[in-house]
Amino acid sequence: MPIRDATAADFDAIAAITNHYILTTPIHFAYDPVPAADLRAAWESNRATHPYLVLEDGASDVIGYARAYQWRTRSAYDRTAEVGIYLRHDLLGRGHGKPLYIALINACRARGFHSLIGGIALPNDASIRLHESLGFTHTGTVREAGRKFERWHDVGFWQLLL
Repeated sequence: MPIRDATAADFDAIAAITNHYILTTPIHFAYDPVPAADLRAAWESNRATHPYLVLEDGASDVIGYARAYQWRTRSAYDRTAEVGIYLRHDLLGRGHGKPLYIALINACRARGFHSLIGGIALPNDASIRLHESLGFTHTGTVREAGRKFERWHDVGFWQLLL
């Protein structure tokens, strides 16, 4: 399945993927659906420095995305990025995520990043397995960091030094 840089035309599909997780899971801590225009604006403001990739199926439909974004705002953090990946929910567990995440890691390395941080709302065994299979190591957990669906959730952090 083709992996490529995101374009402005991809954000309706990206919003649909994201909004499923917002509305049905604690994996994404937002409560309200995010408009495609908001996601597109965030991409436009960071695309010169942070890679944003999409995964297409055979029909050129976007079925997943992986992105890097600013870890913290101070200049000392410029070579560290937070990374994330989302696949269309009906395609989970089919092996599509790993090649997409590898492509993102390689794109981050090519842009000179030194460190990648993956934040995972817990529990999420599949995401932990994916990160660890790619060399990320657990660096800590913030207990009861977010509340969604009337329950507190821990957030674990995994790091990959490039």
